[in-house]
Amino acid sequence: MKAPLDLDHLQTFISIADTGSFTRAAEEVHRTQSAVSMQMRRLEERIGKPLFEKDGRTNKLTEEGDRLLSYARRLIFLNRETLAAFDDQRLEGTIRIGTPDDYADRFLPEIMARFSRSNPRVELTVICEPTPGLVEHIKRGNLDIALVTHNDTRGQSEVVRREPLLWVTSANHATHEQEILPMAFGRPNCIWRRAAVDVLDRQNREYRVLFSSFSATVITAAVLSGLAISVLPECALRPGMRVLGEADGFGALPDCRIGIMRGQTSQPEIVDALARHIAESLDNISVPVSEETGSFDFAALAFTKMKRTKANQILPGW
Repeated sequence: MKAPLDLDHLQTFISIADTGSFTRAAEEVHRTQSAVSMQMRRLEERIGKPLFEKDGRTNKLTEEGDRLLSYARRLIFLNRETLAAFDDQRLEGTIRIGTPDDYADRFLPEIMARFSRSNPRVELTVICEPTPGLVEHIKRGNLDIALVTHNDTRGQSEVVRREPLLWVTSANHATHEQEILPMAFGRPNCIWRRAAVDVLDRQNREYRVLFSSFSATVITAAVLSGLAISVLPECALRPGMRVLGEADGFGALPDCRIGIMRGQTSQPEIVDALARHIAESLDNISVPVSEETGSFDFAALAFTKMKRTKANQILPGW
C-alpha cells in the first residue's frame, strides 16, 4: 500500500499554482525557496509525474499538475473541516452577508455548505440585492461582507473570480434577428447594462429596452420566453439559452469581475473565515457546461478549472 500524500507538500503545491512562482509561494508558506523546491521534487516523485513546466519566468502546471490541483484543494479543505469539527475554540456568532441574486443561485449553495460544515456555531443572515444596494449597506454598517460585481468607481473589492460577460438569447426563438433588438437589462446604474449599451451604440445597432429589473429571475424569464436579449455572466446561464457572438453581429463585452467587500465588523475572525471560504468556493466551482457534450448540469460543483462557454453554444432546455 502506498504511503499517503503529505498535506504540507500539497499546500505548497497550491501556493505555487496560485502565485505562479516558487519564490512567492515560499513566502506564503514561510519556507525557504530551496525547501519548497525539495518539497515539489518529493511530490513529483510520489505522484510519478512532472507537475510543473517553465513558461517564461513563471512556473506553469503540466496537464498532470492541473489534475492534481483539484484533488489537492479538496484534501486541504477536508483537513481544515476535520480540524474545525473538533475545535472547542471554534467560531460562534452571527454574520450578515449580501449577494446579488445572479450569484446567489450559482454560488451560495457551495459557500454555505462549506462554511457551515466548518463553522456550525455561526449563524448566516443573507440578503439578496443588486451590487449598488449592497455597497450602500456595507458603507452604512448593515452588512459584514458582500459578494459584489466589482466596479472601480464603487469602492475597492477583492476580486476573487473573473468570468466573460455574454450576449444571450432564447435557443428556441430568433429574437436576435429582429431589426430593432428587444433588450432586457438591469436598472440604469447596472454596470452590465452600460457595457452592453456601449457596444450596441458603437455598432450602430438599433435596440429598445423592453424589460428593466434588478431581479435576475425577471431578466432570465424575458430571455427564455424569447421576448428579449440580455447580457449575463457565464455563471448565470440557464438551460434553453443560446450564447451569441461576433458571428451573430454582437461585439465582445468586458469581463465580469466578482469581488468581496468587507464592512466594519466586531467579528473580524468570522468575516475572515467566510471570505476565505468564498474565495475557495468560487475558485473550485466550474461552469456547469460540458465542452464535449454541451450538457448542462446544475449539480456539477466540480473541483476543476472553468471551461469557457462558446459563442453559439445552446444550453438544452428545461
